[in-house]
Order: sequence, then C-alpha cells, then structure tokens
Amino acid sequence: MSTAKVAGVDVSTDHFIDGKRVESKRKFQTCSPIDGRHLADVSAGDADTIEAAVAAARRAFPKWAALGAEGRLPILKRFAQAILDHKQEISAVETEDNGSLLAGNAARVIPRAAHNIQFFAERALKLNDEKLDSPEVTNHIRFDPAGIAALITPWNAPFMLTTWKVGPCLAAGDTAVVKPPEWAPLTCSMMADLAAEAGVPPGVLNVVQGIGEEAGAALAAHPDIDRLSFTGSTDTARLIGTSTARSLTPVSFELGGKSPFIVCADSDLDTAARTVAGQYFNAGQVCLAGTRVLAEEKIADVLREKVRATATAMVVGDPREKTTQIGPLITPEHYQRVEGFVDRAMKAGVKPFWGGHRHKAGQLYFEPTLIGGVNQQMEIVQKEVFGPVLTWQTWNDEDDLVRLANGTDYGLAAVVFSRNEERAMRIARQLVAGSVWVNCFFVRELAAPFGGSRNSGIGREGGNWSFDFYCDVKNIATLKGSFA
Repeated sequence: MSTAKVAGVDVSTDHFIDGKRVESKRKFQTCSPIDGRHLADVSAGDADTIEAAVAAARRAFPKWAALGAEGRLPILKRFAQAILDHKQEISAVETEDNGSLLAGNAARVIPRAAHNIQFFAERALKLNDEKLDSPEVTNHIRFDPAGIAALITPWNAPFMLTTWKVGPCLAAGDTAVVKPPEWAPLTCSMMADLAAEAGVPPGVLNVVQGIGEEAGAALAAHPDIDRLSFTGSTDTARLIGTSTARSLTPVSFELGGKSPFIVCADSDLDTAARTVAGQYFNAGQVCLAGTRVLAEEKIADVLREKVRATATAMVVGDPREKTTQIGPLITPEHYQRVEGFVDRAMKAGVKPFWGGHRHKAGQLYFEPTLIGGVNQQMEIVQKEVFGPVLTWQTWNDEDDLVRLANGTDYGLAAVVFSRNEERAMRIARQLVAGSVWVNCFFVRELAAPFGGSRNSGIGREGGNWSFDFYCDVKNIATLKGSFA
C-alpha cells in the first residue's frame, strides 16, 4: 500500500475498493496551496478501476440493503464517532490539501461531517412509517434502497461535502462509489479507512481517485449506476448529464452560484457589513456566497465603509495559523481564473473599491476585493468567480432590486437583511433561489431542503428530500376490508 505523510498523518494514496487498497501504476500529484509543496503522488483511476469499484458495490448491495435502517444505524453511528475521534488529523490533512482554515475545520467543518452521517442514519428509521388513507384503500409509503450511487465531490470542503452525500446514501441502504476531487483527494481516502474501521462492510463504500475526464467520466457513463450525485461546476454537470442520459440514471446536481446579498436601509448595518465581509470566507471558494452586494441607495455609502473597515482588516495568510481569516486559492490554474475575471473587469473600465491584486502572503493568495461601477451585463456580475471577489450595485425600489437579484442564470442562494419582517419576506418570496437567508448566512439545517434553481442545480438534498433521491419510493395501496 502506498502512503504519504501529510501534516504528520499517514494517508493512503491508493484507491479503496471492496475493503482493500488498490494501486494504479499511473499517478497524479496533489500539492499544497499554502506554499506549493508536493504532498503526494496519488493513484489515478481509469475505466477498469471504476469497473472494479462498481462491481464491488453491486456485490455488497443486497446484504447492506437487507440490514434495514435499524441494522445500519449502529454501524453508521460508529462511523460518525470515528470521524469525531480523528477530527484533528482530518482537519490537518484537509488544510494542507486544499488551503482551508485549520481552526474552522477542527471546530466546525469536520464535526459537521460526523453529524451528517449520524443525522441521516437516525432519520432513515422513520422513513417507512407514513400511511395515507383514502375511502377505499390505505396507502403505505415505502422508501426502498435504489442500488449503487456514484458520488462525485468538490474540492472546497471535500470531507464534509462527501459526507453530505455518503450519509443519506448509506443510510438509505445504497452502496457507493466516491470519486474525490483531484485537487484535494486525501481526506476522502482517510474517510474510507474510518468507515472500514467502524464496520462498514467491504464494497459498501468505495473510493476511486483520479482525473475527472478519466475516472469521473467513466463513472458517469457506467450503465450499472442507479443514482449519480454531483457537486461542482455547471459546465461539468452538462457533460455528466449527457452521459447519464444514455442509461436514464437519475441525477442530483448542486452547482454554481452568483448569489445576491441584499441590504435594505432599515437593516442592522453593522451586522450586515460584517456578514458581507464574511463572504470572503475560504478565499471566496464557496458556491453559496453572496457575491453580488445589492445595497439600498440611501445607505450604500455608509454600508460600504463599514464593510471596508472589516474586510481590509482581515488577516490573509497561512491557514494553519489561528489568526488567519483568508487562506489561498486552490491551484495556480484557479488563481489565474480569478485574477482573469478581475483583470477583464478593470479593462472594461470598472475599478475596485479595494483589493484587486495578488496578496503579499504568497503566489496563490488574492486580496479581498470589492468591485464597483458594474452593470448587470458585465461578465463579473454574470459569471461565478469563485474567489474573494464581490461586486457592488445599488437600488432604489423593490422592483428594481428583484430585477437585479434575479438577473443571472443562477439560482442557488440569496441573503436579505432587513429589520422589517414583512418587507424581508416579501423580497425573499420573489427571489429565484433554493436557499434564502434572512438576517443570517450559511445556516444549514439538515432537515431542510437544499439545492439550486436554473443553472445552479437539479433536485434537493436534506431531510427526506435526500431519501427521495437515494431511494426508490413505492406506494403499496391495500383495499380496506380485503384481509380475512
């Protein structure tokens, strides 16, 4: 078995298939965005590797499904506890591999991953309790395991976002083939070991590492996949959708966003300003971020200066340091993408209120940036930058606001700040978005639906919405009085 020492932790760099480590001759590199250090050479899966993983998942499915929610619960609870027991090691490796803040990983992100596993394991116990009565029949609603799920996960929070899929998938009785992100694959490898140690049977959770165009494409095109869940870019989702259409494989897509952050004149401006500055979290590499600030004209200047005071004081630097608030972008390629958006906007005649350049902290560090003077048709308003870059627009009436807020091809999330409940709800109801946060941000209740509209996704996750996807939902209608 090939391993790498990352942040003092031994991490396997091979695939995990049918309970065993499997090495590929071909490798790909993963490097730390913190300083460019080479971390590991990782096995690169191909169509044959995917074939082996899918076959293992198919063999494991009948017994895992037959356990029922009650039988799966203790295994998945041990899995969740194993994650908590190893949160420091997972956090350290994740920070090295994707540049996210170490303190945030240990305090919030990895514990949330454990909660994802336990929540859905417990939720599954209640799935088959529902009955619907009509005059002639009793309808018994069942959620039966669907089969094998392909889970393709993103690099900005790979461990936690993978458990967001693995939790309901395994709790539903499905088996899984996980394809981790090639830019940050290491903690998903750790997840496979923790699942095995907790007693998840061989073949139930398989992990195949590799490049998206190879391993990911082979997984999406495999005819024996019963469900496919993908979080990532809209363009990649289109390619996956083309492949899954051949087998009519149901898909769940959580995709990009260009979310509005709306601040009304009657808001608590101090809290609103701090929350706007909070959109720079994870170097802006958050699909949910409210990157288009829409400020009511009468308070726009005051709000912007309050945001400036917080944003320009944020500490950009090594994400392993406790005082750091903004770390690096993930790769040189992604840095160039973010910088390109800003450069093109400046060439089009707009200027940043602050930021707009590389930060002195290192090659992949970009200054927190706010760009003003934009119009609705500009690329930087319409396209997802996925970096610490916000745009600034103002409005005078709600009709204008709603037009601006809904004026992109996306519909993932939105933020509304107002002290007037009637006004806040009136605005929120008109927004095209899967999630709207009012006077708060990034509060995700696992029982609530989550997903996007328009080019931001297909389907909803969370609560029973997750099980709607990972299960075959069946209605058994029995004629009343027909049983002796």
